[in-house]
Amino acid sequence: MSLHPYELPELPYDFSALEPVISAQIMELHYLKHHKGYVTNLNAALEKYSKSQSENNLEAMIAEQQAIRFNGGGHLNHSIFWTTLAPVKKGGGGEPKGELLAAIVRDFGSFAQFVEKMGSKTAAIQGSGWGWLGYCKEKKGLVLTTCANQDPLSTQGLAPLFGIDVWEHAYYLQYKNVRADYVKKIWEIANWGEVEKRFLKARA
Repeated sequence: MSLHPYELPELPYDFSALEPVISAQIMELHYLKHHKGYVTNLNAALEKYSKSQSENNLEAMIAEQQAIRFNGGGHLNHSIFWTTLAPVKKGGGGEPKGELLAAIVRDFGSFAQFVEKMGSKTAAIQGSGWGWLGYCKEKKGLVLTTCANQDPLSTQGLAPLFGIDVWEHAYYLQYKNVRADYVKKIWEIANWGEVEKRFLKARA
């Protein structure tokens, strides 16, 4: 089985565009080293999986699944992350509007309560992972949850709307060990227009 390799998506802004919330140095390392690394390793793992599949080698296929999950999840998560952030001059920050805001108020009480709840849950993650606002088709509502490492939100049966990366590579060079400060600041560059598009698509 031939596979089309995954590619690093183009960033929708310059490395310095999210300053002062996220420094250009962090963005460059995060995108060119970490995200690119996930893509490279995902393609390598898929190639090995394909070869093992052609050889009907079930043990080898199973052995590759962890690498596919980790690197594939890293690619999926970061591809969403970049698009749901935006410079302040290009729509970042503020509050969501329309149907997304109505859903947030319905499910969390208010936008301020949502920010506090998601921020607390995300900052408290043990080790590396992601804090997520997701949509549950079964409950027809919004859900706050966390994922360990690079597990994608699909592993919980939810559609990802907005995620906060709390791996140290996402903030440590700038915020050191004060993860909570980074989580508080990231709301200033949240791209609610993109999040609402994801919400409406997930709900359809």
